[in-house]
Amino acid sequence: MGLLFKWTFRLFLLVSALAVAALLLVYYFASRSLPDYDASHTVPGLSGEVEIIRNTAGVPHIFAADDNDVFYGLGFAHAQDRLWQMTMLRRTAQGRLSELFGARTLQIDKLIRRLDLYGLAQRSVAAQDASTRSALEAYAAGVNAWLRIVNQEALGRGAPEFFIFSPQIAPWQPADSIAVVKIMGLQLSGHLEEEVIRARASLLLPPERVRDLLPDAPGAGIAALEYASLFEGAALPRYAANTTPPKDPISPVPDRGLAGASNAFAAAPERSAAGGTLLANDPHLGLSAPSIWYLARLDLATGGVMGGTIPGMPIVLSGRSDKVGWGVTSAYVDDQDIFIERLNPDDPEEYETPEGFKSFETRQSIIQIADAPSETITMRWSENGPVLPETQYNLGAITPLGHEAALGWTLLTDQNTSIQAGLKIMRAQSKEEVIAAAEDYVAPAQNLTIVDETGIAMKTIGHIPQRDVRHQSEGRIPAPGWIETNRWQGVMPYGTNPEFIDPDGGILGNTNNKAVDRPFPNHVSHHYGDTQRVQRWRRLMLNRQVHTRDSFVEAQLDTVSFTARALLPLIAADLWFTGEAAPDGSPERRRQRALELMAGWNGEMSEHLPEPLIYAAWLRALQTRLIRDELGPLESEFSHVEPLFIERVFRNADGANVWCDVLQSAPKETCSDISRFALDDALVWLTEKYGPAIESWRWGDAHEATHDHQVLGTIPLLSAFVNIRQSTSGGDNTLMRGRTSGKGADPFQNVHAAGYRGVYDFGDPDSSLFILSTGQSGHPLSRHYDDLGVLWRRGEYIPMSLDPELARAGALGITKLVPAP
Repeated sequence: MGLLFKWTFRLFLLVSALAVAALLLVYYFASRSLPDYDASHTVPGLSGEVEIIRNTAGVPHIFAADDNDVFYGLGFAHAQDRLWQMTMLRRTAQGRLSELFGARTLQIDKLIRRLDLYGLAQRSVAAQDASTRSALEAYAAGVNAWLRIVNQEALGRGAPEFFIFSPQIAPWQPADSIAVVKIMGLQLSGHLEEEVIRARASLLLPPERVRDLLPDAPGAGIAALEYASLFEGAALPRYAANTTPPKDPISPVPDRGLAGASNAFAAAPERSAAGGTLLANDPHLGLSAPSIWYLARLDLATGGVMGGTIPGMPIVLSGRSDKVGWGVTSAYVDDQDIFIERLNPDDPEEYETPEGFKSFETRQSIIQIADAPSETITMRWSENGPVLPETQYNLGAITPLGHEAALGWTLLTDQNTSIQAGLKIMRAQSKEEVIAAAEDYVAPAQNLTIVDETGIAMKTIGHIPQRDVRHQSEGRIPAPGWIETNRWQGVMPYGTNPEFIDPDGGILGNTNNKAVDRPFPNHVSHHYGDTQRVQRWRRLMLNRQVHTRDSFVEAQLDTVSFTARALLPLIAADLWFTGEAAPDGSPERRRQRALELMAGWNGEMSEHLPEPLIYAAWLRALQTRLIRDELGPLESEFSHVEPLFIERVFRNADGANVWCDVLQSAPKETCSDISRFALDDALVWLTEKYGPAIESWRWGDAHEATHDHQVLGTIPLLSAFVNIRQSTSGGDNTLMRGRTSGKGADPFQNVHAAGYRGVYDFGDPDSSLFILSTGQSGHPLSRHYDDLGVLWRRGEYIPMSLDPELARAGALGITKLVPAP
């Protein structure tokens, strides 16, 4: 027995030693790709020396005598810290994910190939002016210089992910940077899904009930149209089909309700305590590790520029120079339309146009698939845009037999000069110059909030489709593509895009809300990303005569829900303080205790409180009870609470309280009944998930921010090292927005939030503040992988200055790039 124990122990020690040795070997190879920030490299393609000075947060300050050398340095720094992320963005735009991930990403590749995003990017290179092409080429040369060093010095393939997925890394090209713009456009666009969901809802509901469920943003509007009336005589057997496939975390296509969002607001000098303009900006995107954002400071001939960049592009998208500051918010311009193309019954390769039948443009494309045979797809285009298959975006549910769906989208152009606009904005010396430079911007449409030393402005930038006033659906739902009046007639002149310059009140801002109220076809959009946050923002802005950097930070981090304050008095009006005390432990007592807590709550979505969790679960259960019997399978598409819908129902706007009566039941339920049932549903679910002690529930336990690595984050064991999870405050409708997933076992996880925050004070330029949601590095072994995320979660920032001496004084390391002889 002793001998058996002895050999078992020795075997255990041997296995343990081998495991430790294997881990050390893995660590050694993985750590080889950690860049040395204090090194000198001789590289080709430079006209002079470049210094990349990294501060203690890993933020590069890039100095050179020539602007193109500065862009070279930015490409080098991006590649050092985010090489895997950059190659994934490029591979996504090329429709080549399946070469690495096999059949799981095949549908993504098929969609991207049909949109021809990379082909359009390649053809757009010729549309750039000479200065922009030079900048793109210099940036690409900087990326490729780092790739060359990685290969020559065997630096762990550049990123640890390449040991698991080890494709050959092709040199970076100028078209790759333009392709990244197009992928960002895909992530920021949601009108296509809105058209489809409105069409599907109209096939089940009368127009007035569609208007309840999908109301226009407050202001002038028209009733929803009946989709079936546009295709009389066409068989639509799949009216309510629910064909949404599970979303792969690699997919760039956002779930409905998770397209781009942001906040930006500015104060003129007369509304600023320090006498200089103020600007705050926090763009919202899907959370990931690393963040899509990367901080940088560029020393250009026209002055220093600093702020948020996206690896793969040589521009500061949101930031400031010594003269100008700018921030971006998703404008929700209706720049997408689905056109239903009628096929020739005698030849399905032809579709109907106003001039008769015409052949589709076709091209074949081969998709290589890891561990499976390659697949060839036929890509087709009509005059209105690329034809999409029924399996994408639930198009099969609204496409009549004998028809196909084509997508019109301003992003689908080979004349995309958006990067050209970004480069001009960085060099602008006034808000007027910024507005003029932004005319080159194409897509995705944004609201650009601008400040200079004297004033403030906001301009919607990007192409807005010009529609005919006789358009059958006004772009709300898919329309027949063979009718001339449904087709686009180019784009609207840039001068007609909404614009606000130096308003009398001295305050400007946008939370993705409706900015202008103009009749169709000059309407900009019927659908906006916010009707709620803007109400809280207005309150905070009007509460002060003058603002400071700190008051702007306070507004950025505000977690009070206007929505909760507005809806709770409606849905709980007949429930608060009614009835006698119920026995302890009974469902009635649990409901009374929850209502007592809610009655004393001020709407603050604090991670430490139980009230936000009760509120969120209650509203979710309430909406489900209201719509489930009318929508059936389509109910799952409404995964987030629609505040205007709930308000219309409980205010009985245009008879909307009919939603409260359950169609399948004999009794006639009131809205108070449904509200009480929903609260009980929510409390049962919460008790099962978080235990019976209501006071111990915490919103932060449910509202964890999910900064997950898109690829390694799904691998057991590795996920514990590469995914970053944090308890967070905020919610769907707070200024510090933490959009919930709305699906699965954890529907309140924070999956979409401000990956970047910046506050710029032109009264004290060196006090400008910045933060990222993770860290500068994409390398899981780097201390800069998640160091900024700790500050982000606490609502803290880091300072950045345009003073080069301050950058040198606190340098973590200085990388020198010396031109090769």
